[in-house]
Amino acid sequence: MNDIWKETIAEQKVTYTLEYNGKLIIVENVPARVCLETGERFFSPETAERLQEIVWENRSPSRAMEASLFEFAA
Repeated sequence: MNDIWKETIAEQKVTYTLEYNGKLIIVENVPARVCLETGERFFSPETAERLQEIVWENRSPSRAMEASLFEFAA
């Protein structure tokens, strides 16, 4: 029997998170192609460039939120 891996890709809006210079940056409503089987996200070159601009511009965010940080230690 020949098992063929099948991927289903869908256009979705995702939340992109990144830690940069000790700050957690969250960008909402980012267009991406998402594999429905694995959750892997693919960004167009234009979207990747725009994400870099948002991070490097160091502008004021749309809103701020509080987050809890936990250490994963045994």
